[in-house]
This record gives sequence, structure tokens and C-alpha cells, in this order.
Amino acid sequence: MNQTESTIQPEPALRPGRESGRAAARPSSSFDTRLRADKIAKVMVTVGGIAIIASILAILFVIIIEVYPLFQDPEAEPGVTMAAVEGAAPLLIMVDEYQQAGLAVDANGLRKMTLVSREWGGRIALGALGGATVTSATRHQREMALGLSDGRVMRLEAEFTTTYPEGGQRHVELNVNADEPVTVRADGQPVRLIAYSPGEEGQIIAAATGAREVSLARTVESRSLMGGGEKEITVTRFGADTKGDITALTMDLRGESLFIGTAAGELVRVSLVNPQTPLHVETVTVTPGAPVSVLGFVFGGRSLIVGDGKGGVSGWLLTRIGEGVETRLQKTCEFAPHAAGVTAFAVSQRNKGFITGDSGGGVRLHYATTERTSLAFSTDGPVASLAMAPKYDALWAITSTGGLRQWTLDDPHPEISLKALFGEVWYEGYTKPDYVWQSTGGTDDFESKYSLSPLIYGTLKGTFYSMVIAIPLAVLGALYTSQFMHPSIRGVVKPTVEIMAALPSVVLGFIAGLWMAPMMEKIAPGVLLMPLVITAVILLSVTLWRAAVPGRVKRRLTKGAELLVLIPLTLFGGWLSIRLGYGIEELFLRGDYRVWLKEVAGITFDQRNTLVVGFAMGFAVIPIIFTISEDSLSNVPSHLSAGSLALGATPWQTAMNVVLPAASPGIFSAIMIGFGRAVGETMIVLMATGNTPVMDMSLFNGFRALSANIAVELPEAPEQGTLYRVLFLAALLLFCMTFIVNTVAEVIRLRLRRRYSEL
Repeated sequence: MNQTESTIQPEPALRPGRESGRAAARPSSSFDTRLRADKIAKVMVTVGGIAIIASILAILFVIIIEVYPLFQDPEAEPGVTMAAVEGAAPLLIMVDEYQQAGLAVDANGLRKMTLVSREWGGRIALGALGGATVTSATRHQREMALGLSDGRVMRLEAEFTTTYPEGGQRHVELNVNADEPVTVRADGQPVRLIAYSPGEEGQIIAAATGAREVSLARTVESRSLMGGGEKEITVTRFGADTKGDITALTMDLRGESLFIGTAAGELVRVSLVNPQTPLHVETVTVTPGAPVSVLGFVFGGRSLIVGDGKGGVSGWLLTRIGEGVETRLQKTCEFAPHAAGVTAFAVSQRNKGFITGDSGGGVRLHYATTERTSLAFSTDGPVASLAMAPKYDALWAITSTGGLRQWTLDDPHPEISLKALFGEVWYEGYTKPDYVWQSTGGTDDFESKYSLSPLIYGTLKGTFYSMVIAIPLAVLGALYTSQFMHPSIRGVVKPTVEIMAALPSVVLGFIAGLWMAPMMEKIAPGVLLMPLVITAVILLSVTLWRAAVPGRVKRRLTKGAELLVLIPLTLFGGWLSIRLGYGIEELFLRGDYRVWLKEVAGITFDQRNTLVVGFAMGFAVIPIIFTISEDSLSNVPSHLSAGSLALGATPWQTAMNVVLPAASPGIFSAIMIGFGRAVGETMIVLMATGNTPVMDMSLFNGFRALSANIAVELPEAPEQGTLYRVLFLAALLLFCMTFIVNTVAEVIRLRLRRRYSEL
């Protein structure tokens, strides 16, 4: 026995030791594995977070890089200079688009300009001049009109032809075609001032000969079916009804109005609708005590620029009076003044830019739409004439001594300014300053309008109405679900609402645009009655329930089962609202609420309007707000509710005064997240509204949001162009809006959390 015991006893003693050693090793190995996994997860989460932040910052950097050029000041560098030519200083110059060749008009006729070698070329023979000299000149694009010293006027057409001979070297050739001069003063009195218009029915030349006398020469060319043609020329002379002598002349492109500037500072408009009987329409005082020295239209022929003897430069438009067709001259803008009287004017052939020169040698670059004077130069003498390169990339100035100076211009986005982007601008064709977004048009002289204010307004408008619908339904629904609904029903309702968030916004927009919008148009009055009628139906039903239903029946109902009654009541209330809407429309709204809105309230009903977007986008936002709010309400500590109930509060009082305030940080976060979702929504807004950039708070009008505008315009925007960069600016505004909203929301959430965390 002793031997047996001695051989058996050690084994039990060793086994526990081995087992305990293995058992001790296993926890240590498992702990190390978990520790390594935690470290790896921590690193991955950190790297992922940093990558997300870096990506957002990179996106922001790219957007800023694209937007920055919009706000860069234009630049101009001195370029070609040419010494004065022998004889009189040129009255007018024009250059080709490559700035290799040019044409100058002086008292002795036409002279070529070789800009590559910076030399004055030979003269172009104009046999029709005879012994006369050129006393005045004007141009419209490649057409010119010359006033002569013997009372005649002459029209010319200059064209630059570009060829590439052998070797690929560009060669620019100037061709000039001149019409026969037309006599406007038989007594040979010289033409002091001249204006030209290609007209719609024939070319018109206006010539100021006497101090207050104007002659009109109209040329109408008729063509036969056989290819021949005849020119009919009529000359009309009339006296200008002015207080001072005529100092400036210009005409609109259509040849319908002649504008006369006088030494008394007046601007006179004469109607040329019937050239045989010119009609004085109106006279406005531009600069009392100073003569009107320069008149001219910018590109498009609508904005009239007036320069005066004191150095003032202003813009004028013909605007309609009321709803009629009558128009009047209205001063729309004023530019930075010159230090001396304005003596020269030239316009861009691409945009609304123009330059002015003064008797002190100053030259300024302006832009008519933005009312902006962006550059100022100086020459070595009084400015006699100016010109702008066809591509808006160079300026030319000629002094009274005949010297020529050029500046190379870099102004890629002249139509952009803070006022143009966010302020009211008086555009051509409008009766007052307005906020307008219209990036494209049907004519070459169309003036792009890049006001972002209607888009910001539309973004906030759509967000506001969607939140008006989403917040009450989502928050109150979450409160009812978490505090009053039966757990078995809540287990079905909450996942169902969460699944709603998975619906693509493009599907919601498709349904809203093609199904909801036509249906809403038919039942709009009933839809607007629903909040009142459904509430009244439910309150009336509750009152009847309390008064008529016996207590034993009430006690048999399970808590939360009232939902089974509320759903039919809500559906009944909706049906009743629609029926009442039909009745109200028939009795009080003349049988058609859309006609009544237009005639009585002046409101236009668009089928795809804000009401449709509010319901569709509200439906998209509700799941987010509901889910986060319900989680916050359900996570309120139970001892708070129990304490309130123990003190005698009703479940409703407990929910409103205890649970809701305690969950307010989470609810506020839910609302802000929903707000951000609505601000950035694109497809619903794009498909369910008319995308009209108007600033109107009406439910029945459409709007255009920043996000939808980017989606619509970006595919058609030329890369690096003005529209392209403005769309990036819109994206930057969206980024800033969501960033500010989220930051403010987080600050408020933390304050609310600290306030209620002590409960």
C-alpha cells in the first residue's frame, strides 16, 4: 500500500500543475491577441479619420483654387508704342484679332498700320474723297462712316483676311470697300459729328453740320430675283430742339433712335421710326453746367454710355413705363470719374466692357453690367481716340499729337463682382435692378447674369418647407413611438421608417415630378386644409371617446393600441379635407383656384412647385430625424420617467416635461442632420420643381437650389470659363452652409448635453 501510494500520489500532483499552466497561458495569449487587434483597430480608425479630413480639405482646396480667379483684379502690361505719324492725329483706328495689322483714319484718309514691326504703313487710295478731308469718323464693328469737309458722308467696310502661305507663317491682309459718298449739305459745310447704324431696314448715317442741325442719310438696297439690285438714298435734314449746340451723336443698332448730346449737358432722344419725319421724344439733363462730350453704345446696342466735360461717365437704358410700350431714358449706373473732361470712347466687341479717355491723358477700363472701373492708365498727352482688340486682350490709345500706345489686357472674368454675384443689378431689358440667374441666351450679345442670390434663396426656401413638414412628423412620431406605442408595434414601425431612408432620392424625385405634382395640382386646396381638418377630426374623436365609451371598454385596450384607431381617423380626415377643398374651390374660388390666385392674389400656380418639393423632400428627411430622435428618447434614463410618474405626473406630462428636454441634444442633432440633408438634396429638387431661379416665398412657385443648379449647368459649362468657376463658387457656398450649420449644431448640442447630463 505504501509503495502503491508513493507511485500514484505524484501523478495527481503533476497534472494539476500542467493543466493550470496551460490554463494560465491561454488567457495571456488571448489577451495579447485582443490587445494587438485593439491597436490595429485604433491605428486604422485614426488613419481613416485623418484620411477623411484630408480628403475634405483637399476637396475644399480644389474648389478654392477654381474660384479664386473670379476675384483676381485684371492686369494690363504696356505693349506696342508707335511714334506720331506726319500730319494730323488719327481720328479712329481698328486692328485685327491677332494684332498684326491695323487701319487708321485721319484727316487725309486711310493709312495702314503694321503692328508687328511697329510702323505706319502706306495710304489706301480713296478716289471719292477728291480734295476733301475727313472731319469726323465712327465705326460699328468692321463698318465705318466718315464725315467730310465738303458736306458729304461716306460708308466703308474694312475686313482683315488671314492666310497661311507656304511655311505656315500667318499673314493678315486688309481689304477696304467704300461706297459712293452721299451729300448731306449742298453748301459744302463740313460734317462736325457723325453717327452710323446698320439698321434693320437700311443703313442710316446721321451728320451734325450746323450748330443745332442734323442731316440723315438713309440707304435702302433692294435686290431682284435675277440678282441685280438698286440703292435708294434719301436725305432728311432737321433742326434739333436743344438749349445748347450739338456736341455728340450716336444711334442704336436698329436705327430707331438718335441720341444727341449738347453743350448744355442735355441728352436728347429723337425717334427715327419714320426717317422722313424725325420726332423729338424726350430730353434729360445729364450734367448741368458741363457739355456732353462722348456718346456710345456698348456691345449689344442697348446700354448707352455718356461722358461729359467734367469727367463723369454714366450708363443709361431705355426702360418701359408701367405695362405699356412707352419707354424713357433712365440712368442705371455711374462709373469712377476722370480727372478731366472725357474725350474718347471705345467698346469691346465681345462683352459689355468699354474704355474712356480724357483731355489729361487718362484712360480707364469699365464694365457696364457690374458698374465697375477696374483699371486706370495714363498717356503722355490728351487722348484723341481709343480702340479695343476684337478678342478683348488689348487696349489702344492715340494722343492728340498722333502717338500710339498699347496695353496687353488680361481680364478673363470682367462680368464678375460681389455686386453681380450677390447684389441687385440693373440688366438690359429690365425695368429695375434685380437678382437674376440666367447663364445662357439665344443671341451673341446676350448678357450673362450670375446672381447667386436666387439660388441661395431657393435652397433655403426648399429646405424651410421640407423641414416644416418633416420636423413635426418625425419628432412627434419618435416621441409617440418611444413613449406610448406598444413594444410589438414599435418593433414593426421603427424598422419600416428606417427602410424609408434607403429609397434613392432619384426615385422620390421621379415619383414627385410625374405622379405627385399632377395629383397635387388637382387637390391643392384640400392638401392645405389637411392640418386643420385632420387635427379637428382626431380631437373630436378623442372627445367622443372620453364622453361616450364606457370605462370598462377603455381598460380592456392594451396600451399603445390606440394607433389602430388613429390611422383610420387620419385617413378619414385626409379624405374629408380633399372633399372640403373641392367645395371651397367651387363656392369661394370661382371654380378654379388657379385662376383665382392669378386674378385676386397675383400668384401664378406652377405644377411643379415648392409644395410638391416640400412633401417629397420632407419624406426623404423624415427617416433620419425620426431614427436619431427615437434613439435619443428611448435612451433617456428610466429613473427620470419613474420619478416623474411617482410624483403624480401623467405619462404625457412626463414625456413632454422630462423625457423630451433630456433627449433634446439628440433631437437637435437629428434636426440639424436633416437640415444638412435637405440643403444638399439635388435630384428631388431637380425633378420635382420647375428650376426657375425666382425669389418668391409662395408655395405655388418653383425655385432653383444651388445643388440642382450645379447639376443642370456644369455639363454645359466650358472648362475654366466664368460659368464653370461660378458653379464651383456655388459648391463652395454649399460647403460653407453645411459646415456652419453643423458647427453651430454641435456647439448647441454640447451645451444642451452639459445642461441635462446632471439630471
